[in-house]
Amino acid sequence: MTKSDDGKARTVRIAQQPDADALLSRSPLAALVGMLLDQQVPMEWAFSGPYTLAQRMGSDDLDARAIAAYDPEAFTELFTAKPALHRYPGSMAKRVQQLCQYLVAEHDGRAEAVWADAGTGAELVKRLNALPGFGTQKAQIFLALLGKQFDVRPAGWREAAGAYGEEGSHRSVADITGPESLAEVRAYKQQAKAAARAARSR
Repeated sequence: MTKSDDGKARTVRIAQQPDADALLSRSPLAALVGMLLDQQVPMEWAFSGPYTLAQRMGSDDLDARAIAAYDPEAFTELFTAKPALHRYPGSMAKRVQQLCQYLVAEHDGRAEAVWADAGTGAELVKRLNALPGFGTQKAQIFLALLGKQFDVRPAGWREAAGAYGEEGSHRSVADITGPESLAEVRAYKQQAKAAARAARSR
């Protein structure tokens, strides 16, 4: 998707599968779809989904126009075929198609157009929050991912990403760079859930 300062292609390690991570690294839409799928399933499962979907569509990348125009029932079948792409394949297939339809209507089908000319982090998080399937938290996490791993850093991006933008944190997928950091992020999430449960039981 971007290149690092030394000119080499940037590689992320979120899905923990080389082919899936290679797609995330070069495809803005794959990264965006992975973020959309990242709920109620393990993070690596969510972010390997775009690669599996591309394979099932007979392509080496995702195309927003192709997904937007796909027959809804047939598209759902791509998600429900075993192994399913998500714990809730039907609803997530619908959300992915809605996301791509929005990108076609608002950004000429280009996922990267969402952030390419954003002048500030606040503007970018607002654009992300407007995407189908994205709420404030998901928008902030994806902004942090763009800033930390893809060098998309409009002014004030860390502040707009909230706690997820903090340097050295292990709160979200934005902080995953390999198996060790994945384990740290997972531990943080488990601690946060335990704290929330404890607070509710008081």
